Amino acid sequence: MKAVGPATTAVTLGSVSLPDKIDSIVAEFAALPGWEDRYKRIIALAKDLPAMPDALKTDERKVRGCSSTVWLHAERDGGRLIYLADSDAVLVRGLVALLLRVYSGERAEEILAVAPTFIERIGLNANLSPNRANGLASMVTQIRKQALDALMAWKRERPTEATPKSSRVIHPNSPLQPRPAQADDDDGASALSKH
Repeated sequence: MKAVGPATTAVTLGSVSLPDKIDSIVAEFAALPGWEDRYKRIIALAKDLPAMPDALKTDERKVRGCSSTVWLHAERDGGRLIYLADSDAVLVRGLVALLLRVYSGERAEEILAVAPTFIERIGLNANLSPNRANGLASMVTQIRKQALDALMAWKRERPTEATPKSSRVIHPNSPLQPRPAQADDDDGASALSKH
């Protein structure tokens, strides 16, 4: 799987821990004198967000709970997740760009292990309208759900002896399809088709 555009650089930043990356972003916003400057920074992030291919802007990728339209897509690249996103509203596009700076290129385990407290640390929860704050929470929830889906898919691909083969099957419509099954997994797939 190949990452698209600048998201590829996020993978090379994997040597920086997620908490350190978050601390750096929080410090960047804390250095701005007021909320007008912080809003300008968020809008600048919107302008720098790489375009999301139109083919990925589907109903399945829409984030529910946002007053604006937001599309969010996750791809696995080795052990890391690369996120692509877009929105039809400039401020929301900037918020999703901020989330991609935090999460894109990280391992699913790290995304799930680190609470999204940076939202409060930056002050977004207190300075966004209730609709925007709810939409931001929905975006974070979707990112974390996709990380959990990817982690579960990865575990199904690498089962232990105690993992039943039937639990390795992923629904065919899942956006996080595993690699093709190995030849020795055929009996698990055929066992499912008999039911």
